[in-house]
Amino acid sequence: MDASLLTAKCTLVPAHFFSPGRAEELLSEVVTLRGGETVRHMEVPQYDAVLIYAEENVSGEPSGVPPEMFFILRDLPSLPEYNKILASWTEGWLYLAIAQGGSLLLCNVYEAPDFTTAQYYLFLAMKSLQLNPEVSTVCWRRSIGPEEELSLYRYFKSVEQL
Repeated sequence: MDASLLTAKCTLVPAHFFSPGRAEELLSEVVTLRGGETVRHMEVPQYDAVLIYAEENVSGEPSGVPPEMFFILRDLPSLPEYNKILASWTEGWLYLAIAQGGSLLLCNVYEAPDFTTAQYYLFLAMKSLQLNPEVSTVCWRRSIGPEEELSLYRYFKSVEQL
């Protein structure tokens, strides 16, 4: 698995709305930025979008490590199902993206200190998109434990780990 920057401070904007000079302004509309954070961005060409994110960096130099959400968006189109659900739950955050076919429906990060909370946000997102877990496969970029996997099998057609 690729090493990633674990930052919940990110947003995805359509490429035609993005300009590098407005990256910090666009990100600060959805998250609170602190001193010592540097705003960076990466293109996500498969969705014609730009991922803007904050990186804690005292030196001011980019770490060169893409954020977790970048990898989720990168890998989402390769999932074989029509309803594509890809998530990571790590260090108290749920990173989640959902697509139908080639259309991205959701890309978000939720504070989830425990797996029950992560499941809550997963089910809430699916309900808001009117997706049925019983006919859907949920894939995890970072491995989850057997107890968490078993809990998801009660609701989903399948649970996979990349």
